[in-house]
Amino acid sequence: MCGIWALFGVDSSVPCNSTFIKIRHRGPDAWRMESDHKFHRSCLGFHRLIIVDTIYGMQPMKLHKYPHLTLLCNGEIYNCKRLRKEFDFEYETNCDVEAIIHLYAKFCEKSEGSGDMPPTKKSKKGEDGLTNFKECVGRLDGVFGFCLIDMKQRKVFVARDAFGVRPVFRLRGGIDGSVLGVCSEAKGLMDLTVNFNGAPWRIEPVKPGCFEEYDLKDDGSTKVVGNPDGNKYYKIGDVPLYKTLVPYDELSSSDTYANIRTLLTAAVRKRLMSNRRIGCFLSENSYIFQSFSIGMGEGPDILAARKVAKFLGTDHHEVNFTEKDIEDSLDNVLYHLETADITTVRASVGMYLISKYVHENTDSTVLLSGEGADEVGQGYIYFRDAPSAEEGHKESYRLLQDLYMYDVLRADRTTAAHRYDACMCFLSGIFGLV
Repeated sequence: MCGIWALFGVDSSVPCNSTFIKIRHRGPDAWRMESDHKFHRSCLGFHRLIIVDTIYGMQPMKLHKYPHLTLLCNGEIYNCKRLRKEFDFEYETNCDVEAIIHLYAKFCEKSEGSGDMPPTKKSKKGEDGLTNFKECVGRLDGVFGFCLIDMKQRKVFVARDAFGVRPVFRLRGGIDGSVLGVCSEAKGLMDLTVNFNGAPWRIEPVKPGCFEEYDLKDDGSTKVVGNPDGNKYYKIGDVPLYKTLVPYDELSSSDTYANIRTLLTAAVRKRLMSNRRIGCFLSENSYIFQSFSIGMGEGPDILAARKVAKFLGTDHHEVNFTEKDIEDSLDNVLYHLETADITTVRASVGMYLISKYVHENTDSTVLLSGEGADEVGQGYIYFRDAPSAEEGHKESYRLLQDLYMYDVLRADRTTAAHRYDACMCFLSGIFGLV
């Protein structure tokens, strides 16, 4: 969990500092803000929560081999080591997101660079850039929201992971829509809108499984390329371009329980890449490490989590909250969520309070959480009334497509508010797709 922030095509009078600090809770360990002479009327910023590579890996990231590329990324790339082996990448840091730069150079650079590999599908005239970037971002097994700037080709790319686990918002504004803003949360862009002096503007989330491409003009302004609502590089249910941690041919054709065990174990294992302490939230389900649950009195979730924690032998923490706690925290919950959806707000209060407890009482920085389990496993009670297996599958698919606006949003914002990272193991590549 980090915070990315970028502006393109803005006047020097725009108060960048006052907007950039609105997302400082997402990265308590370090921050950087820069304006490069190569980026006219532009500014980049990053708030870092250090999870991997505590020494290097600060952003905006540039590499000696590709000095014309700049990366801002909030996310984790789980297959970074496998990509290095597959394509013989020479990494400069131990930071997992560095893989994005190397993939871009491999698939999107012009022939004079290292991008000599053709796309897997023949592209239509004028679509080479879009097709090649699909090759790049489609090979990432991870959760991410990133902005990549290519000064050689004068391009800006913004992309988001398949399930929208990591947030990224986009502002377009100005008379001709040439001002572009990118941020992990909408609050980091809102104050900028007063500078448009009545000109139209719009802030929207980048859609999951999509990327956006922009031409970057000499004056720092931008022009959208392709679909202005986002170019789809991945659809839930498709076979991913990257090599999965568990190959498809190793799954059983008859033992569903064995497949679930294998895939979920792999989904958890690949998230254990942190250099800092890892914990987990409990309700009826759990794994290992420090564990946490929250409820009112001896509620059913508290009791179930207690049993699981005892069975697993975790260092278990229980948090009880009252109606007064809800009243005292509600304004902060709404501020961080950036939504007033009733169900999301109701579910977020408890997660906000337990996140506050974790921050104040433990040294855990990464927490495993169970968002997506009910959507993938059809755990909601109403699924028992599905008229057929096919209709149940369609409903699961619909819920997974919309999850970024609800449960995923809740988990990201309530944990980010207290400066740590939530890992959602059920929303994991192959596990979330079978």
